[in-house]
Amino acid sequence: MAALVVLALNLTASPDADAQTASVHRKTKAAQAKHADLTGDRKQTTFRLGLSNGVRAEIFTLADPYRVVVDLPEVAFHLPEGSGEKGHGLISAFRYGLVSEGKARIVMDANGPVVIKHAAMTPKDGQAVELIIELVPTSAHAFGAGTGAGAQAQPSPSPTPPVPQREVAKSAPRPSPGSAGVESERAPKVTRAKPLVVIDAGHGGIDPGTTSAGNVKEKTVVLAVALALRSQLAASGRYDVRMTRKTDVFVPLDRRVQMSRELDADLFISLHADAIAQKGLAKNVRGATVYTLSEDASDEEARRMAEKENNSDAVAGLQTSAFEGEGDVRNILIDLLKRETSNFSADFSNILVKRMGQSISLSSRPQRSAAFKVLRQADTPSVLVELGYMSNPKDEELLQSAAWQRRVAASIGSAVDAYFSRRTATAR
Repeated sequence: MAALVVLALNLTASPDADAQTASVHRKTKAAQAKHADLTGDRKQTTFRLGLSNGVRAEIFTLADPYRVVVDLPEVAFHLPEGSGEKGHGLISAFRYGLVSEGKARIVMDANGPVVIKHAAMTPKDGQAVELIIELVPTSAHAFGAGTGAGAQAQPSPSPTPPVPQREVAKSAPRPSPGSAGVESERAPKVTRAKPLVVIDAGHGGIDPGTTSAGNVKEKTVVLAVALALRSQLAASGRYDVRMTRKTDVFVPLDRRVQMSRELDADLFISLHADAIAQKGLAKNVRGATVYTLSEDASDEEARRMAEKENNSDAVAGLQTSAFEGEGDVRNILIDLLKRETSNFSADFSNILVKRMGQSISLSSRPQRSAAFKVLRQADTPSVLVELGYMSNPKDEELLQSAAWQRRVAASIGSAVDAYFSRRTATAR
């Protein structure tokens, strides 16, 4: 098993361990990350991170896919543009950002199973330090599931690792039965003066989502539209508006769903931006698309999109399990509830496509469906809106435009008005 050796400024661990962890300690202060790089080859690769002052670092490994994760509190990243996009040696790429308020994370994508040979935080000039992590290859059998084996099957405050040597990042509370992953019978929605609308800005923090050729990040664009939509809905005075995130922070998929359930939301709108990998199609494919939930994707592109969006937690260095099942009786009750919710989701999708089509360009198939995790809400009508294709130059330009962002927010707000007006009229 992994050997833990705590030194004043560095820590080393056994290179042939089947599960590996390292904790590097110095006095915790708000720190700035100044530079990060990879050196070495496929026999040994070294990651270096320059920090303005020392912090506590938690380093661990995960499988499926193979990753090395570094958790850092109170760190602001000021790295050169493009840092981490190109890999080196055993690492294909790395990304960084917030995974919760006050907690930063670096995730390195490994080309195969690796082990932490050495980790140290060494002093530089003044208060500056350099975090050094040396990685070497190992076998899949020796790696196992990595340090985080089973520890993050559901993001939680204090999961139990196979060896009690570290505390897993507190990304979100463990979902209780009937919250994020387990559907259950629910009491009728509470009667409230205003409908409650949850706006979900996709990705965030360490998970940038799609990045355009011009280095425009999906997480930034969708947050801007989400904030504009919140202003649009709040200004009407007709709604109670909540957001899954208001800043550049990562929120796990289960937590987004759990938030909607805890609030007993009347409508859930998740905002994203698409991309086409094939360069030959990128210039011709553009426009917005509205997705609803279905177990079977409406087409191959919808299936691919759901797969990409459902991978968000893995991108942020979490391991997530499939949604849990229920007993036969509960399944029947949930299916009935889902059928009604599905109808309401389809109704809102129809309205939304019509209203958005009056203001912005839509894709060739503007209504699709697939098994998006964030839309698995038995009792809340939910849609996922891909605002455009960041791989298309025209869409990329529009997605960055504040005027376009306000226009699309106004069209979504108009659809919300029409949807609830119809629901109110039907209920009378």
